[in-house]
Amino acid sequence: MTENRMFAGIDVGATTTKAVVIDTDKTVLGRFVLRSGIDLTSSAKESLDRAVAQAGIPRDAIQAIVATGFGRKNVPFAHDTKTEISCHGRGCYHYFPEAITVVDIGGQDSKIIKLNTEGRRIGFKMNRKCAAGTGAFLEEIAYKLDIPIGDLNGLAQGANNTAKIGSYCTVFTATEILDRIRSGEVLDDIIRGVFDSVAKRIVEMDTLTGRVIMTGGVVAFNNIVAELLSLRAGIEVEIAPHPQEMGAFGAAIFAEEL
Repeated sequence: MTENRMFAGIDVGATTTKAVVIDTDKTVLGRFVLRSGIDLTSSAKESLDRAVAQAGIPRDAIQAIVATGFGRKNVPFAHDTKTEISCHGRGCYHYFPEAITVVDIGGQDSKIIKLNTEGRRIGFKMNRKCAAGTGAFLEEIAYKLDIPIGDLNGLAQGANNTAKIGSYCTVFTATEILDRIRSGEVLDDIIRGVFDSVAKRIVEMDTLTGRVIMTGGVVAFNNIVAELLSLRAGIEVEIAPHPQEMGAFGAAIFAEEL
């Protein structure tokens, strides 16, 4: 029966693995995120099992599975694979069916994906030279400062000023921050400056045009990035629904279309 046909997408990233279960109306019924670890196949299986459990459906109700992300080839039970570029674009276009620019900041890289009014990709840029400006960058800064990473956004939101961070390298940035703290600069202003450096790297990658939508784990937990990117780009920047799982959602849509 049609109402029992479900589909799944699994996004195996370098940092986290995400799974999403949808129905034929592309409504999200279940989703789950966990650390990828070193056994990507097990992570993919567990994330799917947990998303299926959240959806409250039997595993055999899943008609098709599409895998995406860094470890998409490590999902032997998937029926097909797609690039994360295609999946983030497809997922966002479902919610925003117009010309959009998708900005995805993940654990290890940043991507800018441009789609036309028909949802076709017309441009793409990726920054993979180093971890600066990604989730790994923020994790390293939090570690060096001995601050829970979940506290960074609140600290930045409470800042009165934005400190200018001169270094791009993660290691040098951490050293620069410690030097600034020792010289008496306000921690909140420094953390806001760290997030502003993330936004700065995005606008340096490409011009943001059309409606700008952000995805990825960084913005899912740090909405300050969207605010600062709006200021940097001079346009409104929106955060997609369930931004961390957007790649998996797009993969699930591709699964429904198999």
